[in-house]
Amino acid sequence: MPPTDRLVVRFAAEPPQEPLPSGRWAEQLRSEFLAACLRIEEEVGEPGEVLWFPDRTWSGRTYVPATCRTSKGLELFGLVSFAPAVEPGQEPDAFEATADWTDHLAESNPDWTIDFCEEVVGGWRGEAGKVAAMTAVWGVPLVEGAVVATAELGGVTVDQCTLIDGRFTLLAPDDYRGDTLEVALFDRAGRELARESLYEDEEA
Repeated sequence: MPPTDRLVVRFAAEPPQEPLPSGRWAEQLRSEFLAACLRIEEEVGEPGEVLWFPDRTWSGRTYVPATCRTSKGLELFGLVSFAPAVEPGQEPDAFEATADWTDHLAESNPDWTIDFCEEVVGGWRGEAGKVAAMTAVWGVPLVEGAVVATAELGGVTVDQCTLIDGRFTLLAPDDYRGDTLEVALFDRAGRELARESLYEDEEA
């Protein structure tokens, strides 16, 4: 094949390796996430049930995204990350967590086709010192029939995730050489069902 003029990292993160968190593992992650929520300066209310999303591992860390509604009708969102075990019998360690909140909710935006959150987790250096923002994107379809989510940058698919319990997590380069990420949903037959830009609100 001839050389490409779009030199960018693709499928950099490992696909999900574990089921969605449950039991004591979910409780441990919940404690880390809620500790990060306590650092939010605004009064956001009491957190409810935490929803977990598929794990993605990149650059030596595993990221498990979360969302949570509060008693004030807001949504908390963030990432719990850790260094995964590399030997049998080892436990994950070096836990870190981030959290933020939003009042932009799916039920108030009937035009949305995908409900997602995003957070930059690092950078990837490309040609001529240009840097892509490695970004975790997690969410749920608001259309029926979706089985796969993809991330596209400048028309190139740079990540893909099969939905688990109707949820997806992508980890892909964004904001690189003037291109920005789009998230697309596909059904079992490969038909595109929905597409949203990470920057749609800013473009409106």
